Amino acid sequence: MYRLIDTHAHLEEIADLEQVVADAKAAGLTAIIAMTDMASHARTLEIAACYPDLVYPAFGWHPWDIKEPEIDANLAFIRGNITRAMAVGEVGLDYHKRVRAKADKDLQKRVLRELLKIAKEHDKPACIHSRYAWRDAFDLVREAGLTKAVFHWYTGTSSVLRDIIDNGYHISVTPAVEYHEEHRRAVKETPLSQLLLETDSPVVYARGREGEFEARPSDVLRSLRGAASLKGVSEEEIAEATTENAKRFFGI
Repeated sequence: MYRLIDTHAHLEEIADLEQVVADAKAAGLTAIIAMTDMASHARTLEIAACYPDLVYPAFGWHPWDIKEPEIDANLAFIRGNITRAMAVGEVGLDYHKRVRAKADKDLQKRVLRELLKIAKEHDKPACIHSRYAWRDAFDLVREAGLTKAVFHWYTGTSSVLRDIIDNGYHISVTPAVEYHEEHRRAVKETPLSQLLLETDSPVVYARGREGEFEARPSDVLRSLRGAASLKGVSEEEIAEATTENAKRFFGI
């Protein structure tokens, strides 16, 4: 059994959490980084208190949920509680038309700049969502002067990926590595020293396809196996490298 870390999960959205945690431990997980949003900070802190030395919270504000009237209060909360978190996340930009209809590009950028400023001031790594906004998200991370950032579930262009790699940032491998060609390409092109594993639980993978499933942290094994196959190395080598990468990245 390998020692593994799921670097991106939304545990507050999982109903059968006690069984899910037991399954995660049985699969070899030694840590789960629990992403939060403004509505889930309190619940995630409760979960972390129930599972010390396994669940570690990150504080963020997902671009899907940004509302201008809430900016001051939400940023103040994160600033006031950031020492209780391992990272700033999940944060970022999302340029899908449905998201931009609720929070336009300028609003998303304004919020992300403030969140990255918090990460920089408190020396926290940042977990970045960048759907259809790969260049802008990278540019804002670099401008903020962060030394540690992971571009979660990266499916963007190779040109931005090269900049991510050249700046020492990471990308994370999800179970979508089994079928998503852009994600597979990104995993294949990224050095093993800059890869992390994650599940984004409880997101549904292969939606509408044969084999559709709702992820749990134990499915980090699928990320592991997919990465090993693409990189042409053993599962053991992927497990050892990504776990050490995650420990250094988050300071676990």
